[in-house]
Amino acid sequence: MTERHDRRRNVGEAIFADEVGIEYGVYGAFRLRSAYQPIFAPRGRFLTAVAVEGLIEPHRAGRPVAPSVFFQGVPVPDRLFVETMCRVLHLRNFRNIGVDGLDLFFNYNPLINDDPGRALAEIRLMTRHLAEFDLHPGMLVCEITEQAADEKVLVSLVREMRRDGIRIAIDDFGTGHSTEERVALVQPDIVKIDGAWFAEFCRHAAAERFFRPLVSALHDRGAKVLVEGIEQSTHLRVALDGGVDLIQGFYLGRPALAGTVFDEEPLSIDGLLGRTNNVVPLFG
Repeated sequence: MTERHDRRRNVGEAIFADEVGIEYGVYGAFRLRSAYQPIFAPRGRFLTAVAVEGLIEPHRAGRPVAPSVFFQGVPVPDRLFVETMCRVLHLRNFRNIGVDGLDLFFNYNPLINDDPGRALAEIRLMTRHLAEFDLHPGMLVCEITEQAADEKVLVSLVREMRRDGIRIAIDDFGTGHSTEERVALVQPDIVKIDGAWFAEFCRHAAAERFFRPLVSALHDRGAKVLVEGIEQSTHLRVALDGGVDLIQGFYLGRPALAGTVFDEEPLSIDGLLGRTNNVVPLFG
């Protein structure tokens, strides 16, 4: 797919800025751009944007490529380099949203770096440079992706980030390794319910009745609950009736490239629940 990069290569050497100052990464034939999807919190009868999740939109020959296709094609020796570049891009471009008070969610795969010492050093380096990006640790939420990482390594990484003031989210809860046992181990600030699992769950007639106890149990562990993958009014209704704290999905807001004007206008819950809409995702 592309030439191999030395693992020790400086990520900054592969990051450039366009004519208006938006930064992008270059990896082989791909140009990597930051996109941000809003995350909402219910406030009375409205949903208010309180955070964004940083996502990567790969382009090749000027055309977007599905992120899953791009990342699956990255050779194993290059994955740490690429993931680090994506994270740096999200941090650097976050200021271009132009809205105060938003938090930034970013992904971290504990299996990408097989050297625990180097992983910890990478985290320390990131936190040391946050001020350069007009960020402080309290604005950041690290999403630990659903992976069978070594528990000791995972706990060490979480402890390091939390000591620096970064909050922790467990991603993809309901699938694979993101279980109640993982929640008990990590003690996350936020549990992110997997969108595909939630959509299937919502197909059952008793979804509302069974979802609220799950949310309550996670609240009892001290975690806020975020449901992702909201793609229709039924999903939104079940999530809100369940008492979740945060919601995210294409039905509420699509990812927008860095530099796009961010719409701060609250969303009417009544209006959203009165709509029926099946949205085809643009990003993976």
